[in-house]
Amino acid sequence: MASKRLDPVRKSRRSLYSTLTGVEFGYVPKRWVKFPTGVLLLFPCFVLTLTFYGAFLKSAARGWFFGSAEVQGFALGGLLGLLWFFAFKPLRLLYVMGHELTHALWVWIHGGRVHDFHVREDGGHVVTDRTNTLIILAPYFFPFYTLVWVVAYGVSVFGLGLDGFPSLLYFGIGFTWFLHLAYTLWMIQKGQPDIEYGGGFFSLTVIYFANLSFISVLLVMASPSVTGWMFAGDLLHNATEVSAVIVWAVEILSRTILRLV
Repeated sequence: MASKRLDPVRKSRRSLYSTLTGVEFGYVPKRWVKFPTGVLLLFPCFVLTLTFYGAFLKSAARGWFFGSAEVQGFALGGLLGLLWFFAFKPLRLLYVMGHELTHALWVWIHGGRVHDFHVREDGGHVVTDRTNTLIILAPYFFPFYTLVWVVAYGVSVFGLGLDGFPSLLYFGIGFTWFLHLAYTLWMIQKGQPDIEYGGGFFSLTVIYFANLSFISVLLVMASPSVTGWMFAGDLLHNATEVSAVIVWAVEILSRTILRLV
């Protein structure tokens, strides 16, 4: 008799759990995992930001850095990319196509299949048999047309034997990446189901970290005064320093709480 009396209570608890969380009893809502993960990602985001800023200052300290053909090509390409974004809004169909192709590419990378592909100026979709955070967020941190440009440049130089012009390579990278960045910000402020898939906060931290990682790699490639080993060393140093500050702050906070108790 006692067990029968407990059944309605258990059912009501499971029903309440499902109502509050939106998932069946026994499952943990994704946002309960994604949000803490996003908080943890703030640490590498902050450390990478400090390291990138320091590397940029080291490069800028060399007056000839901004006079190099690579940096000038990248800056000019980026400026024209932004002008393209504001001047040719009807061509946003190209971005939507690249957006959906990026979804499809990352589905294939993860061993999945694309069953339907649709693109229109106001949006598009792909129907696949596999999805995860990287597949959903890939268009916001993976510059599809930048990859196309680099591959095309590589084929022209190494495959066809044409003369290589580093300034032209960086011009194309700047043009396509700034377009990618502008359209990414445009799409995010419009509100996207992709961003809400893992929760807005988590998605934005992943997007920020991935894009900053990409531009950090470009900075190391273009700057003779900052090598990969130097950047990695600064990254480790900053991580150690920030960790020490966090530990110190936690200790102070713990002591304060204990005194109050």
